[in-house]
Amino acid sequence: MVDPVRLTLEQLRELRDDIAPQAARRSRASVRRRVDRWRDRIFFIVQCALAAGVAWALARYAVGHPQPFFAPVAAMVCLGFSFGQRLRRVAEVMVGVAVGVGVGDLFVTFFGTGVVQIVFVIALAMSLAVLLGAGTLMTTQAGVQAAIVTTLLPDPGAGFSRWLDAALGGVVALAAATIAPAAAIRRPRQQASAVLNELAAILVETADGLRTGDEDAVTDALRRARASESLLDDLRSAADEGVAVVRLSPFRRRHRGRVQEIADLVVPLDRAIRNIRVLVRRCAVSVWRDEKMPAEYPMLLERLADGTRLIAESLFEPHADVAAHRVLGELGRRTAVMPIPASLSGVVVLGQIRSTVVDLLELTGTTYDEARQLVPLRPDGLDEK
Repeated sequence: MVDPVRLTLEQLRELRDDIAPQAARRSRASVRRRVDRWRDRIFFIVQCALAAGVAWALARYAVGHPQPFFAPVAAMVCLGFSFGQRLRRVAEVMVGVAVGVGVGDLFVTFFGTGVVQIVFVIALAMSLAVLLGAGTLMTTQAGVQAAIVTTLLPDPGAGFSRWLDAALGGVVALAAATIAPAAAIRRPRQQASAVLNELAAILVETADGLRTGDEDAVTDALRRARASESLLDDLRSAADEGVAVVRLSPFRRRHRGRVQEIADLVVPLDRAIRNIRVLVRRCAVSVWRDEKMPAEYPMLLERLADGTRLIAESLFEPHADVAAHRVLGELGRRTAVMPIPASLSGVVVLGQIRSTVVDLLELTGTTYDEARQLVPLRPDGLDEK
């Protein structure tokens, strides 16, 4: 007879032996993620720290303000967002500080400090900022600075010097922002490559699932296809940041052409992702419903994946563009002579393959009209968009 207590203890030991290595792996992975995140942000951290120090030093020793509190704060706030927003952000911070400091100093002069004064001055400063057409940052800054003036620094005679400190901090932030990290130039290309490689992997997984009738494989491919939209959002943000850097930083303007090339990929890549998502969904439906699909379709998807992967390589090795163009052109011509499938899913998949070929050809530098010509017309009317 099995002893339930002994069995439970043995199970607990086995569970302990299993959990300990898993916990150690998760801990190491967590540490690596944190270190990688720190490495990604170290330039920004150093930039903020140096800008704050320089702003304080200029306000303290060059301008002669004994307590230049707003100078380092304004510098850090202005640097704290994306490169393309910094010009507007400097103006918002300075106006917000001016409104907050002005209202705060006025109330401290006539009414002193206290709970009622704090509530009223913050509400008034934020309301005035809104009436001036301020955004969220400027409105918040007005309230924050009014609160600081009313509570921490109630000096009625220092209103202009505080605003000057904020302006000085903003100018220092703009100067620091011209020294942009090289990562802002590299990231769009790396992100575009990651998107394309993920699309290629999705197509390969779909082809395998379609060939073997594996429901789990096509379901996972569909999940990944739906999640690919977030990768495109990351690419769009990285491209916008890169374009802003090369436009505003005199040290990075020589990279303008390369960065703009990647930014121009976003629209056709967006169309390709949408078409691939529809394609994968219809392949998944055909497997779920056990519909018969042409035996050649998995191979077509694999060739489509090959073309997609070659485009990703071409972002770093330009000669791969020629190979991608050839593979996709051959695939487009092949789809033009294939017999019309018997099932609805087969018709949809064939049409989506043709549309995706057109989208991917545009990523190789081919114009839309040229790409359509490379995917010949079909006699049955099943043509690309």
